[in-house]
Amino acid sequence: MALATRAERSPSLIGSVWHSTVGKKAVMAVTGLIMLAYLVAHMLGNLKIFFGAGEFNHYAHWLRTIGGPVLHYEWFLWIVRAGLGASVVLHGVAAYQLSRRDLAARPAKYERRRARASYATRTMRWGGVILGLFIVWHILDLTTLTVNPNAQQGHPYENLVASFDRWYVDIIYIVAMLALGLHIRHGFWSAAQTLGANSPRRDRAFKATANGLAALLTLGFVAVPIGVMTGIVS
Repeated sequence: MALATRAERSPSLIGSVWHSTVGKKAVMAVTGLIMLAYLVAHMLGNLKIFFGAGEFNHYAHWLRTIGGPVLHYEWFLWIVRAGLGASVVLHGVAAYQLSRRDLAARPAKYERRRARASYATRTMRWGGVILGLFIVWHILDLTTLTVNPNAQQGHPYENLVASFDRWYVDIIYIVAMLALGLHIRHGFWSAAQTLGANSPRRDRAFKATANGLAALLTLGFVAVPIGVMTGIVS
């Protein structure tokens, strides 16, 4: 009897939430909002490049000293990276598993076409793949400096300019930022629905906020490579 009781032990609360469809959607919504907050801060930091090398390099150094003297050099950055990495993994795994469930739930002979979805909705999965690949490239380019042949350790402004001096990097970056804008536009609205924040009265405001955030972040990030290409930043 004791063995049977142990075998039939109910799953933990976290396990129950994770294995449910609603739980996975909630995980996607919360991790998406965490990543969105990071993107806003990251974009504002990137725009400091238009104020010159001194301003941008000082900002990059400040990021590495946040929390001192309690936190050692770069500890804050590593804490942020760890939290962000966990969010990206949870977001991606939940999205993949929900996609698999959605496909498995469809009838074998599905002849009726679903209502036409928006462009952002139909490309959400591919947008996620593009962004995942871009994150890997971005880390290799500007964090580890592995694929940036003209980079020098400890010179963030010069490294960013050196990166965007290559035309193919500009294309990769701009395409990824367009995918990001579409992802945010649909994802913010989906997160509001999942967390129960939307209502018929607030729908218009949430849609306007989603469109505004998508446009703001896309333009803010794309401004940097365009600034380098046009010589405004050099």
